[in-house]
Formats: sequence, C-alpha cells, structure tokens
Amino acid sequence: MKVTLVGTGCGDPGTMTEEVKQTIAEADVLIGAPRLLEAVEGYADPGILKVAEIKPAEILDAIQRTGAAEDAVAAIKGTQDGRIEINVCVAYSGDSGFYSGTRSLLPLLHQAGIEADVMPGISSIQVMAARLQVPWQDWKLVSAHGTDCDPVHEVMEGREVFFLTGGALGPAELCAKLADAGLGELRVIIGERLSYADEKISVGKAADFAERQFDSLSVMLAEPAEFTDRTPGIDDSAFIRGDIPMTKQTVRAAILSKMAVKKTDTAWDVGAGTGSVSVELAMKANRGSVWAVEREPEGCELIEDNKKKFGVWNLHVVSGSAPEALADLPAPDRVFIGGSDGTLEEIIDAALEKNGDALICVSAIVLETMADTVKAMADRGMDTDIIQVCVNTSKQIRDRHMMMAGNPIYIITGKKNA
Repeated sequence: MKVTLVGTGCGDPGTMTEEVKQTIAEADVLIGAPRLLEAVEGYADPGILKVAEIKPAEILDAIQRTGAAEDAVAAIKGTQDGRIEINVCVAYSGDSGFYSGTRSLLPLLHQAGIEADVMPGISSIQVMAARLQVPWQDWKLVSAHGTDCDPVHEVMEGREVFFLTGGALGPAELCAKLADAGLGELRVIIGERLSYADEKISVGKAADFAERQFDSLSVMLAEPAEFTDRTPGIDDSAFIRGDIPMTKQTVRAAILSKMAVKKTDTAWDVGAGTGSVSVELAMKANRGSVWAVEREPEGCELIEDNKKKFGVWNLHVVSGSAPEALADLPAPDRVFIGGSDGTLEEIIDAALEKNGDALICVSAIVLETMADTVKAMADRGMDTDIIQVCVNTSKQIRDRHMMMAGNPIYIITGKKNA
C-alpha cells in the first residue's frame, strides 16, 4: 500500500500542481472532505473508490481497512514478492504544510507503522500575496479556522497578520473584535473565494467590515497595531494624568518585578487610578489580557486615554467598585490591588475563588494596610513576601542638588503554598 497526502491548492483545481494531479489520477482510493472529493473529481479515475472522511482517526481507519483489503487480495492470488499495491491518496485543501490536517494525520500514521509521502499545494496566502503584488515572508500567519483566536493579540507584534478564517470566526467577527478593542481604524484586506472566477478582494477599515457578510472561503490581512513595548518603569511624565492618584515610576517597576507577569497571563488591576500599572501589565502580557477596575469616572477616562496612547489594546477598563465589579471578569493569573477602600479581604477572596493559584500583589502606604494584608493572606494559606521601597529623588536648588525623601511603600506579594 502506498499512501500520499496531497495539498490540492487554493480552491479552484487550477491551483493544483501537476505532481498532485498525477497522484490523484493514479490513486485507487481517494480520501478527503466531500467538497474536495467533488473538486478533484475530473482528475481521478472514474472507477476510483472515494471515502468522505475529515477526522484524522477516521481517515486512519479507512487507510488501515485498505491495507487489510490489499493483504487479502495478495493472499488469494498467492503473491509474495510481487505484491498487489493499492495507491491511497488523502486530499487536503491549500498547502500540506500550512495549517493542514496533515499535521494531525502524520503522527497517527507513524504510530501505526504506515509510511506516507507528502506533496505540497498552493495556499491561499500565496494567492493573496500574488494578487496584492507583495511578498509574504514577513507576515505573521494565524489560523482562525475552527479554532479560538484573538485578533487583538495577534496584531500587537509589529507585523502584518494573515488570518485563515472559517467557522465561527469569519472576517466580520475578527473585525468586530478589533473594533471593540479600539482598533476600528485598522486597515484590513479581505480576500473571498481566491482563485475562483468570482474571487473578490476588499480593502477598508476594520470597523467598516464588522457588520458585513463574507463568503465562508475567505482570508484576511490586517496591518499591525501601534504598540509600545519597553522595560518596566515608564517615566511618570509619559502618562496622561489628572487628579487621580498614580503609582510612581520606581515603585511601579518594583511591583512589575514582584508580579513576574508572563506574556499569556490574565491580570487584574484593582483600584487602577490613572492606569499606569495597568498599562505596564498589558505590555508584559501582550498575548493575555489586563482588566483595570476603577470606580471613579475620571479615572476610567484616564485609563482609556493611556490605553490609546501606549497602544495596549489588550487592556480592558471596568467601571465599578470591587468586589462587585470583579464578578464577570475572567480568572486571573496575577492580581494587583492598588486600592481596596476597606474591601481587601473580599477582593482577595474573589480572585482566589476564580483561581486558587493566582499571585496577588498589594501596595500599602500605611502600616495598618500592610498588617491587614499579611493577616488576610496568612488566613488563606498564602505564603507572603514583603518589601519596603523608599525612594529619594533629587531636586535642583540653584547649582546644587538636594535629595528629597518620599514616603515608604510596602509591596506585599502572596500565593497559596503547595
């Protein structure tokens, strides 16, 4: 038995390579999605056995049944050295190496001891780039076809992003997600039914396409969003400020260090003020999300302004008081509490209820808040770490410099022990 996995190109059979066409023509058994079997019908032998299967395990089962049939024929004919060989061709859309089902089937074949050849095809990304007359080697390639995908995270890495779409996430749904995050002005290009006679390419803003309907065979190219990425401790003067308190640069850098946020983390900033900590958390968790909770309307406006200034589109502003405002938030990996207004224990409980392994960081100016935090964490079986940050800054007086002392800040970090 000879097994070959082929990429049948971008929709129209005209995008199939001659090698793939020849393999289909010589096949005894053709396996693939019903749409693909119909598309390549003109290249296959009329008497070929067609098996409509999509799931890897079911394709493997069909191949193994074919192998068993081959052995039976060989046994009946009494052949030993010159065995009967059946050609099995498994057809996939696009290219066999670009978000193809081959990546799921090949390991199953290897585990079953079945050798297979793989042949490439012309993918939608190649056709799209050719239509636009631009190179595609620097694009970021993402699949939103039948899988969870957050386009906001994807466009925040400084490269154009090519999306395969399909299922629940078509171009309109992806554009709506971008618009909801404040990226409605982002330029996108949508290619529908590429390679077919009725193909269509549309260029516009994400907000304009959020309510449109597109063909199920569509791809999308989005320009990168403006995004600031730098080491922790942005200068205070860089933030848009009002009369709302703001965590200062040096203390903020210490907080970020203690929280050790990862790229994919979900973080809460409770009592977010102007959003200086929220912004820096969002920079670090650029493939996660940050939820800034603030009860003062002026503070919420400032956070939105700073979100746009720094391009941290994964930052979500929640207007309300904790713990009530935390009820609908996703489970956090990291929590910073910059202000609790007497509800510290309730906030900690709300976080731990959603994720018992969450790391919680609290900043305190007065000793009572520090003591209350340590006790609350200890009562909940959390290991605590306490640092005191005392920052002296220089002030120029004529031709001399005087060091001005700031109030000491306590940073308490807690996490449930093993």
